[in-house]
Amino acid sequence: MDGLTRPRRIIDVLRHIDGDVIALQEVVGAGPSGGGQAEEIGAALGMGWAMAVTRHFRGHLFGNVVLSRLPIRHSSQYDLSWRTRERRCCQRVDLEIGGSRSLRVFNVHLGTALLERRHQARRLATFVSDSRLTGPRIVLGDFNEWIRGLTTSLLSKSLRSVDLREHMRRRRTYPGVFPVLHLDHIYYLGDLEVVRVWLPRTRLSLVASDHLPLVADVELTG
Repeated sequence: MDGLTRPRRIIDVLRHIDGDVIALQEVVGAGPSGGGQAEEIGAALGMGWAMAVTRHFRGHLFGNVVLSRLPIRHSSQYDLSWRTRERRCCQRVDLEIGGSRSLRVFNVHLGTALLERRHQARRLATFVSDSRLTGPRIVLGDFNEWIRGLTTSLLSKSLRSVDLREHMRRRRTYPGVFPVLHLDHIYYLGDLEVVRVWLPRTRLSLVASDHLPLVADVELTG
């Protein structure tokens, strides 16, 4: 938020949160000038990571990243692009949670236009509710939706939404320095229980990114 891109600040914020699974959007990957932010952040935190590329940025890969302390079994992505708007995707990462069980994490970054999000919401709901998928699922990220829209309505039919009002008084996540909008959301399905949801509102987190980090403590119940 001060016009500087410093992954070290992101790393410090994430190290304080100490999450097992982290979903990031708008991450710069490897390119002609060397490794990218995903590699740097993952190495600093000692976490495995997978990237879903949506486009290139100054010759570097650009897209969504999931970092995990759990073994990553599978990584793929679903195209959510609409017409001539900026390319978007939903990243899917399957994490090993014991034996043959997997936790499926969907990392989302939707568009800023209303008609664009309507298109993306329908596709996203189809991917996430695919009957061929088994096990618990978490859908999270930047939905660019600050009021109850089609995305919320469609996903709420098949998934449980984390109602931030039940967990905290301050729920706005964007922009970081002075949050006025609630753009980031979490949905889940299966043997999961959301124990706590919080926004790390520190001096560093207010400037390290244009979004405050949204954190959920989740327990496996099965």
